[in-house]
Amino acid sequence: MRSRSYDPDLTPPWKKSEPVREVPAERDLVVEEAATGYCGAVTRVEKTPEGLTVTLEDRHGRLRVFPMVPRGFLIDGEPVTLVRPRAPAARGPLLSASGSVAVTGAKARVARAGRIYVEGRHDAELVERVWGHDLRVEGVVVEYLEGVDDLPAIVAAFGPAPGARLGVLVDHLVPGSKESRIAASVTGPDVLVVGHPFVDVWEAVKPSSVGIPGWPKVPRGEDWKTGVCRALGWGHLSTGEAWQRILAAVGSYRDLRPELLGRVEELIDFVTGG
Repeated sequence: MRSRSYDPDLTPPWKKSEPVREVPAERDLVVEEAATGYCGAVTRVEKTPEGLTVTLEDRHGRLRVFPMVPRGFLIDGEPVTLVRPRAPAARGPLLSASGSVAVTGAKARVARAGRIYVEGRHDAELVERVWGHDLRVEGVVVEYLEGVDDLPAIVAAFGPAPGARLGVLVDHLVPGSKESRIAASVTGPDVLVVGHPFVDVWEAVKPSSVGIPGWPKVPRGEDWKTGVCRALGWGHLSTGEAWQRILAAVGSYRDLRPELLGRVEELIDFVTGG
């Protein structure tokens, strides 16, 4: 007796969805998000830990980010599945995420004696995201401090010299702040301390890249990152998870504010110029 073969898909025929066409999410393609009815033009596609997302811009210039789920969008009322567009053929020199000409085929240079220090892990991850290629070509190592209070002792232990320069990137480096006083105490011919005006490096990412209207104002006395997550409706995320969402929105230097861009470039030039 022959055994009866079964289709592994046990979904009743009347409940099966008809396949829909896949459409590349090309920039400026206008689509409607099926669940919310939000209509907008595609501005970017990003790969996140949760999967691909698409950012849509409506006619008022507002941005929203949606997961690229099957049958998740409509084009002229027709359900479609958005897929990642093919990368265009390279034209001209290949650029790194920092905007510099990428050096292809080159091995990472042996690490220099000089170093760049940043305040925390998030700062280091953002610098690696945008300037990682440049740093490996130049042999510059980035380390993080977990705050600036111990910076004088760290600089003294490092022993900066003409062939071993030290660059430091500080958050919220504004006149009269604790950070500015510490920076002034260690600055010298072979030590360069620069900073940006933001409370945290999160703010150095352009809000439009993250898909938010702006970085919220957090009341004094409340933990800044926790307050940001609360104000943005990200209360279900840990600050680490929120940071990964922000970091995933950074594809190149274009996603960062100039107050950070210039300072990191300045540090790289300083450390490699000695």
